[in-house]
Amino acid sequence: MRDCYCTVNLDQEEVFRTKIVEKSLCPFYGEDFYCEIPRSFRHLSFYIFDRDVFRRDSIIGKVAIQKEDLQSYHNRDTWFQLQHVDADSEVQGKVHLELRLSEVITDTGVVCHKLAARIFECQGLPIVNGQCDPYATVTLAGPFRSEAKKTKVKKKTNNPHFDEVFYFEVTRPCSYSKKSHFDFEEEDVDKLEIRVDLWNASNLKFGDEFLGELRIPLKVLRHSSSYEAWYFLQPRDNGSKSLKPDDLGSLRLNVVYTEDHVFSSEYYSPLRDLLLKSADVEPVSASAAHILGEVCRDKQEAAIPLVRLLLHYGRVVPFISAIASAEVKRTQDPNTIFRGNSLTSKCIDETMKLAGMHYLHVTLKPTIEEICQSHKSCEIDPVKLKDGENLENNMESLRQYVDRIFTVITKSGVSCPTVMCDIFFSLREAAAKRFQDDLDVRYTAVSSFIFLRFFAPAILSPNLFQLTPHHTDPQTSRTLTLISKTIQTLGSLSKSKSASFKESYMATFYEFFNEQKYADAVKNFLDLISSSGRRDPKSIEQPILLKEGFMIKRAQGRKRFGMKNFKKRWFRLTNHEFTYQKSKGDQPLCSIPIENILAVERLEEESFRMKNMFQVIQPERALYIQANNCVEAKDWIDILTKVSQCNQKRLTVYHPSAYLNGHWLCCRASSDTAAGCTPCTGGLPANIQLDIDGDRETERIYSLFNLYMGKLEKMQEACGSKSVYDGPEQEEYSTFIIDDPQETYKTLKQVIAGVGTLEQEHAQYRRDKFKKTRYGSQEHPIGDKSFQNYIRQQSEISTHSI
Repeated sequence: MRDCYCTVNLDQEEVFRTKIVEKSLCPFYGEDFYCEIPRSFRHLSFYIFDRDVFRRDSIIGKVAIQKEDLQSYHNRDTWFQLQHVDADSEVQGKVHLELRLSEVITDTGVVCHKLAARIFECQGLPIVNGQCDPYATVTLAGPFRSEAKKTKVKKKTNNPHFDEVFYFEVTRPCSYSKKSHFDFEEEDVDKLEIRVDLWNASNLKFGDEFLGELRIPLKVLRHSSSYEAWYFLQPRDNGSKSLKPDDLGSLRLNVVYTEDHVFSSEYYSPLRDLLLKSADVEPVSASAAHILGEVCRDKQEAAIPLVRLLLHYGRVVPFISAIASAEVKRTQDPNTIFRGNSLTSKCIDETMKLAGMHYLHVTLKPTIEEICQSHKSCEIDPVKLKDGENLENNMESLRQYVDRIFTVITKSGVSCPTVMCDIFFSLREAAAKRFQDDLDVRYTAVSSFIFLRFFAPAILSPNLFQLTPHHTDPQTSRTLTLISKTIQTLGSLSKSKSASFKESYMATFYEFFNEQKYADAVKNFLDLISSSGRRDPKSIEQPILLKEGFMIKRAQGRKRFGMKNFKKRWFRLTNHEFTYQKSKGDQPLCSIPIENILAVERLEEESFRMKNMFQVIQPERALYIQANNCVEAKDWIDILTKVSQCNQKRLTVYHPSAYLNGHWLCCRASSDTAAGCTPCTGGLPANIQLDIDGDRETERIYSLFNLYMGKLEKMQEACGSKSVYDGPEQEEYSTFIIDDPQETYKTLKQVIAGVGTLEQEHAQYRRDKFKKTRYGSQEHPIGDKSFQNYIRQQSEISTHSI
């Protein structure tokens, strides 16, 4: 048996790690990881490690998916065979190279060829065991020779600048003594190649580590005497056959990868305006936003960008009120209200997820952390009881937990975000108006969201809502399942409580909560969060924890002779201050009030020869910090920029490098108070909770409309057939909700026109990019398969159009 965990990597940089599953050969992780990808990459890789307590953890195998192949696995479960991991197959980075062939006339008047190979620089080499001291060997190889030369070692950098030239004699004059070996008739230039190998100079006894190679046949110089290009490094082609792939097992993944090319704002105006006025369209089913929900295969797919866009422009409440009201009118039975996976329920779920995350944390996190740490057994199923466990004691422990969570939820009404309360108010009104005889429907309409779809799932899977860092262990998970079930039933206000449980032990346990006070507490809570005149929660201002975690900071040099070294610290950001301490829970060693943050910017790698560094600039000095990886660095920079966005004294210029040895490395200014030399970045909105880019969400919606264009056209046909005759509907059209064929047709026409215009812009952009892009440039090095595919597609399109 093995103790295994899995890491997610961009090329070879780890950005996420799962929990360890102990003593299993078939570990199940079930963990979700979502990230914005902050840099270009060639492979998305997954490594499986076997934990070893005494030595370094050993790698079992890996799955590496090329960037250009991600689309073919998009959003579907796939089993991948694990591959062997060895240094020869682990490559990343690119090299800039120039070759020049010249004729030289020797003293005896014989012509021979000389080759000059100039290696300029490399970019993005991997960091091996925390360091990278690269050098390159340049070899001229042919059937009868192999001549190698080596560059200097560049210390502590994974972007080395070599700028060294090596000369090789390609053909020897006839008078050369070892005629059999180097007769130039025999040595054809076309059979020679230049090989560049990159190595990491290691001071260990195991020798230097191979970082990658490239091979360039001298045929490239056939048409011109000089040749210059960027190349991607490739794995070593040593011809060794690896073991059978099925020896290592396989890994099941579901990868969702989207890449959007977002234009500037004015391109999106027509489509965006059409979406934003959806709430005002009568009937709402004829609006652009509702149509998106109708044509998407999965309602969730439509709800995510829609809600983000409408929230950004403050239009989410009227839109949800309109679609909820339309859904209530179509509902026949008050007991099934909002039970389906409709566009309404998906949009409300998404809004609660975005606007209610902090509310969830404030309400549940302390109790859930305690449940995870205390490890009390709460099993109440007699069949599952372990030896030595007492059913009464377990029941009492579980009852106490349920009581505590129930109390914190029902007392949290004033903290419920305003946008959620406004939505609940409209749900309550619509339900009460539709089912006037049912007095409880105004409660069940709201509780079906706040209890069933908000609190209960968060208690059940706290890691998905960032309430715990990892999945909980099996015993805690079982406790949380039982609590979640009970809270769900308490919140649902169903008439016969005990009958709603399939398991008899749950019905017995529920007897504890059959008192009227529980039903009253739920009703009071629901009344508070769904009434329009609720007191403002901003009056109870308490610090909101936004982000925390370990990073490495450079000593700030406050003392004149203090050591300016690097130390690991626990950083904590609230909407009041940014602090760090030795470890979690300690007293802060330093506290920076948010209003003292003048800028947050990346720090150039050359400053300390360390990756993923950024600076928090204060009035008197800058704090230099290193994050663990590129994703984490981006997250910290984004959120620090957001909270300090409205500061009065924000800088407009900054120094991208550090102040070392009496001058700034970027502009060489000698005064440590010299004004910055580069304009500041960061034009993010000031709202802490929601950082939404409206153009990006509109681009996502355009992509969805474009993907489902066939369905939009079908819907147009359906409108035509409905308005022509109101006879029996054709089967293929009956899936759409069309209340007013003429209005719907009008909107569809505008949507299709708006999408068509954007599609033309995208096509033009692709054509322009294709014309301007040079294969072998820094952006598209030779060996870039995605670009080769792109060239193939473009040439096919252009041939087709000709």
